[in-house]
Order: sequence, then C-alpha cells, then structure tokens
Amino acid sequence: MNIDISIVNVIQAMLAPGIMISACALLLLGMGNKYSSTVARIRVLNEERRKLMLHAKDNKVIYEEGIRMHSINAQLARFQRRLRLVRDAVVFYSLGVASFILSSLFIGLKMLIDYDYSQYVVLALFLTGMLFVLSGVILAAVEVVRGFKIIKIEILDI
Repeated sequence: MNIDISIVNVIQAMLAPGIMISACALLLLGMGNKYSSTVARIRVLNEERRKLMLHAKDNKVIYEEGIRMHSINAQLARFQRRLRLVRDAVVFYSLGVASFILSSLFIGLKMLIDYDYSQYVVLALFLTGMLFVLSGVILAAVEVVRGFKIIKIEILDI
C-alpha cells in the first residue's frame, strides 16, 4: 500500500510539468498561425512589389505607384523583424516544453534513483522552462506592438 501511495505522488508530481506542456502547446499553436499569416503577408507584398517594378520598367512611375512602393518596402522591412520575433518566441516556447519534459522525466527518475540533489535538478529544469515561456511571452508582446506599427503604415498609405 505504501508503494502505491508513493507512485500516485510521483504521477501527481509529474503532472505539473505536463500541464505546462499543454499550455505551451496552445501558445505554440497561436504563434504558428501568426508565423504562417506573416509569411503569407510578406509573399503578397513581394508579389505586389514585383508587379510595380515590372510596370515601372515599361512606363514612367506615377506618383501613387512610387508612394505605394515606398510603403511596401517599409512594411516588408518591419515584417521581416516581426517574423524574427515570432520565430524566436516559438523557439523559446519549444525550449520551455523541452525543459518541462525533462523535469517530468527527472521526477520519475527520482523515484528510481534517489540522490541528494535530485529535487534541485527538477526545480532548476522547471524554473528554466518557466523562464523560457516568459521570454516567449515577452517576444510575442513586442511582436504585437510591431504589428500595430505595420498597420499604421498601411493606413497612412490609403
């Protein structure tokens, strides 16, 4: 009976990192969608820029096309930085998941191999995972602010 209680305790302890893994999966899903939509927007802007450049070779560039080209170039530069932020947030979330998985595994291993500092290893891995997630959240917030600035460029172009 005593063994059953300790196994239940180990399984319960292993669930805390598991909950964080699920939370990170949701964050990763959202950032993956944001990454895809940002890449799609970059492709659309590049295609529009190519068409404007082809038109400019054949004819004189009219004033409105020049303004639009300037706007597209400004947006593309900002989208590139924004895409890097999204990528970095995804990397930090993924590292957080890896840390939570390792902490969960070490909790299970602690049951088999009880050494003096095992609880510190588990705690360090869990806290490291939390720091990775916090870093990802900060990058995601910065990305949202930058996304707003890109929209302002688009609005001013109209």
